[in-house]
Amino acid sequence: MNHGKTCISVCAKTADELIERIKRAEDLADVIEIRFDCLNTNELDTALQKVDEIRCSKSFLATFRPKDVNAEVVFAYGAFEDKEQKQRIIESQNYRFSGWNKIIELENTEFLDFENDILLSLFISDSFGHSNHNSGFPFSIETCKKIKSKKIIASEHFFENIPSDLNEVYDNLKTEESDDLTTEVIKIAAQTTDITDTIPIWKLLERAKSENQQIIPIAMGESGKWTRILGLAHGAFMTYAALDTGQETAPGQVSARDLTEVYRAKNLNKETEVYGILGSNTRVSMSPYIHNAAFKHHNLNAVFVPLQVHDLDEFIKRMVKPETREVELNFKGFSVTIPHKQTIIKHLDFLDETAKNIGAVNTVKIVDGKLHGYNTDAQGFIEPLLNSYGDLRDAKVAVIGAGGAARACVYALKSQGARVTIFARDIAKAKNSAEEFEVELKELSTTNFSDFDVLVNTTPLGMKAKAEGETPATAEQLKGLHLVYDLVYIPFQTQLMNEADIAEIPKIGGLAMLIAQAMEQQKIWTGLDAPMKEMSRAALKKLS
Repeated sequence: MNHGKTCISVCAKTADELIERIKRAEDLADVIEIRFDCLNTNELDTALQKVDEIRCSKSFLATFRPKDVNAEVVFAYGAFEDKEQKQRIIESQNYRFSGWNKIIELENTEFLDFENDILLSLFISDSFGHSNHNSGFPFSIETCKKIKSKKIIASEHFFENIPSDLNEVYDNLKTEESDDLTTEVIKIAAQTTDITDTIPIWKLLERAKSENQQIIPIAMGESGKWTRILGLAHGAFMTYAALDTGQETAPGQVSARDLTEVYRAKNLNKETEVYGILGSNTRVSMSPYIHNAAFKHHNLNAVFVPLQVHDLDEFIKRMVKPETREVELNFKGFSVTIPHKQTIIKHLDFLDETAKNIGAVNTVKIVDGKLHGYNTDAQGFIEPLLNSYGDLRDAKVAVIGAGGAARACVYALKSQGARVTIFARDIAKAKNSAEEFEVELKELSTTNFSDFDVLVNTTPLGMKAKAEGETPATAEQLKGLHLVYDLVYIPFQTQLMNEADIAEIPKIGGLAMLIAQAMEQQKIWTGLDAPMKEMSRAALKKLS
């Protein structure tokens, strides 16, 4: 258990919708952020009145961000030569300052989130003691006095890239204060594209702790999602969550239910063992739901998080290897997916026989700082196939694909005595696999698979958010087969499976393999028998 807070960010265009969402957030949040900037302009006054009347057991955090990301620049520096554009932004800022003057009057807001331009205006108004808004200063001295009864979160957001010196940003936020107008919490959020981009943001936690300063460091984007999950365990004052999936107010935000029920973020601490999936696109992965269900079942102090990695070498060097890592996250193991199943091998200290024979790794266990590599794909793949098809000896199997998953499938099929042919669009990429496993290789085009018993798709074709709706084969090409096996599991029913239905051919989806290989991973990591029912139930709940 940690002492951090979960904040649900609520955003709506109308006052009524805003109040409805606040009420729904009450049961899940410690703090509710009210994003007044999301409202239609003509709804602001109504919303303020309704918020003032609402009674809620949780703390309110008021936020009113600029509509234009360049608004602060214009306000502070008078940038832009385009007079019309500048005028529009100034009008937007005037609306924002006017809105803040009204929001500050609310009695039931505990926290106020101020960006740098608001902090600067407050500092000037408070320091010079201006008594009314007509003086040319955005805030009156009366307003500044009102603010002193609130807790201020001083924030900066960088939506394009990370500043070269985050410590300078930290210093600016910490020093934007007068004698009585003090910053309670610093919040720095920056967009990231690869996991190692998150390192300087995460390291602010160490500095803040040494200075007894409350901080909310957020690496936005999928590659920074882990910072939202693990932040509370490492001393972050608060982490932000969405009310529902699809209602995220920032890139990489996790839903409140997932944060509390799947990741158990408030139960984590620095001793929590951290596992994660390494891939270039972890956004739709089911692995966190499956593995966290197993950890929860066994009551383990462990969590499984998405780790979006593009540059694997940099990740291993800067975040994993004891002698070179820059952060301490208590990593204990990884699930490895596209495109790292083969490239990770060079980073391993130990490789088990199956993984060595396949030439691909999907599981890493970290023991005393050493990386041990395994492959559970082969076992996970073959079990559902044997259950559905039966004896595979002399069965003619077409395997589509040239990556690490294809290699695992070919290895498993050969071990069962099947006659395998690899089909690939890129013949050169698949050539090594075909030669190593001594199987036939053909180009994937408009091939008719009527001479085969089983077709296996190991490519991402048909995967949600990547190649959804695509298929490696049509119903006409599938006629004559006895079984179609698609390793894609999101969506649950892929286009290839639709084509199998049209051709009236039995099919297996990728979820069966996913659960089977994950169970093997759990045993490698924990030494405990994996709870199949709980893991399957978690996956089906997410898919539904």
